[in-house]
Amino acid sequence: MEMNEASHIIEAILFVAGEPISIGDIAGALGITQLEAVQAVEEMQREFDLSRRGITLKRYGDHLRMETRPEYAPYVERLLQPVQKQSLTQTAMETLAVIAYRQPATKGEVELVRGVKCDYSVQSLLNKGLIKEVGRKEALGRPILYATTDAFLEHFGLSDIRELPPLPAPEKAEPSEEPLTP
Repeated sequence: MEMNEASHIIEAILFVAGEPISIGDIAGALGITQLEAVQAVEEMQREFDLSRRGITLKRYGDHLRMETRPEYAPYVERLLQPVQKQSLTQTAMETLAVIAYRQPATKGEVELVRGVKCDYSVQSLLNKGLIKEVGRKEALGRPILYATTDAFLEHFGLSDIRELPPLPAPEKAEPSEEPLTP
């Protein structure tokens, strides 16, 4: 199979799927290696960019998805007026942030950072597919370890977890002017 033909088939697959598809699944469907699939995708992306097509390819971990080119999105939104995604609660966002930055993390570790129980938030994030169970910690009770998913990357427009912004440096307490006496 020629690279050009592979990229056209991949385009058709991604167009019909409408959701992220793993590179491994694409390679399997085409009967090519993952490296060949990645090369075909890179060629496809170059073609899209060179011709300034209305769509682009976005990579979320090892998944690919066709998306509207960002500069054309306002026109699409104006026509289609999409239903807004349900936003995450502040509690869920805090829980998700702790898991994202410390992954893999247990509920206990999240609760230690947040200072409150997080059972409901963890269950909600699991149901939304933003986090997943990735194993058990070798500790008393063998608590479940959680990590983010490719759906998390997609939700926040990240290609890789390393694109998360750095955490702010902890603020240092200013020394008091009066000495402490016991």
